[in-house]
Formats: sequence, structure tokens, C-alpha cells
Amino acid sequence: MAFSLNKVMLIGHLGKDCETRFTTNNLSVTTFTLATNNRYKGKDGNWVDETTWHNIKSWNLSDYFKENLKKGRKFYVEGRISKRDYTDKDGNKRYSMEVISERLIPLDSSGIAEEPQAQVSEPDVSVEENDDLPF
Repeated sequence: MAFSLNKVMLIGHLGKDCETRFTTNNLSVTTFTLATNNRYKGKDGNWVDETTWHNIKSWNLSDYFKENLKKGRKFYVEGRISKRDYTDKDGNKRYSMEVISERLIPLDSSGIAEEPQAQVSEPDVSVEENDDLPF
């Protein structure tokens, strides 16, 4: 068997408050966007700032994280990349790339109560990606 690895580690700021929805199996799915920044020198010698937005999906987060994943907060996110195919409302085939989080750690102290980290993972039961989730 060939060795493979799918691991992502990100540190960035949330672009907006998280959204939590529930599947038909009553599993909570929390989504949010995380911005990471890269700075490099362009061909003209000037510094260029580049922001990359990452779509994050978390399963069964505690209420603590649902309340503290707010716009502007800094978090460490560890997980894996997942590609999801779907058909949009116009019948076009689309896909999205997202990070399925396995660990979240708050990195700022702006009003966050003490809870150092959370280990989260995908649900044990098989969940259809189209399970009433429009994202």
C-alpha cells in the first residue's frame, strides 16, 4: 500500500462569525472562513500582501467554540483537505475544497474564556454531503 498524507495546519483570523446547521441525522455542522496571509517581494521589488480564504467545516463542536468562533478572532486549525462535488440549483456540476477540522485552538484572548483546545472529528455515522446542507 502506498503512503499518503492529507494534513493541514493553519493560523489565521475568522472572516465572519461561524454558522451552525444540523443534518437530518441531527449532527451539528459548523462552518466558517479563515484568512491566512502571505507576504513576498514582487517583480518590481515592492512587498505584496496576499490573503487566502479557507473554508472550514467542523463536526459536533462544543457550545464554547460555537460561541467563540467570531469574526476577527485568531485560531489555529488542524485538519485535512476534502473535495466535495455537487450540482447547483441551475444544474451545473460544481466542486468545493474545504478543510475538515480535527483540532481548533484559540490564539487570542479577546474575551475568550479559558478552554485551551478542542479535539473534534467527523461523525462516526455515514453522512451524505448533500444532507440538507446548502454549502
